[in-house]
Amino acid sequence: MKTDSKIPGQVILGVIAIVLGVLFLLDNLRIIEDFRLSRLWPVIFIIFGVLKIRQSRTVPSYFVGSVLIFVGTIMILHRLGIIYFSWHTWWPVFMILAGGAFILKGFYRHRGQDETNIPKADNEHVVQATAIFGGNSRIIASQDFKGGEVTAVMGGCEIDLRHASVADEATIHVFALFGGIDIKVPTDWAVFLNGTPILGGFDDKTLHPAAQTKRLHIQGYAIMGGVEVRN
Repeated sequence: MKTDSKIPGQVILGVIAIVLGVLFLLDNLRIIEDFRLSRLWPVIFIIFGVLKIRQSRTVPSYFVGSVLIFVGTIMILHRLGIIYFSWHTWWPVFMILAGGAFILKGFYRHRGQDETNIPKADNEHVVQATAIFGGNSRIIASQDFKGGEVTAVMGGCEIDLRHASVADEATIHVFALFGGIDIKVPTDWAVFLNGTPILGGFDDKTLHPAAQTKRLHIQGYAIMGGVEVRN
């Protein structure tokens, strides 16, 4: 039997919380002198970026994770006095990042979908949806749905799977950072939430079928955001 050697995200978050707690306690007790740990609070962006990249090795994951790591690193270096960073000077970087997000969205856009505000159903077996500072709506009608990845950063994603079907089970990896993800599933699907909320939440509002022959697993993180699954 093949075993998964991947360390659960909850374990990593727990270890990080313990280490930070010990460091802040030592700082409060004056055991660590001449160094303000409060300067390192942007490390949370680096942590979230690492979690995102680790979640799934896809281009959107690398892009979002790298942006979070970059922002956290720059902010830490600025607060430590190593470099000078001014939002007034560097705000165009956000335009560049937004442009990169649009390019990624263009690459992952279904070729048969019209450029309208009304999403059309497609037969993709794997869903890839990313929303950064905006919204993304997808309707999936595949009769052999395998799963996929949904990311919402300061935006929202809506995935409609009510016209889809699974042969056995499927897994969707979610990442909601200051954003929301709404997933609609058929009434005969059994939903299993295995996400990690960090000042956020996972909400299962689906009907639970008696026969669990079609199973959908939701894994990932909701960081100051929310993931909702309903019929």
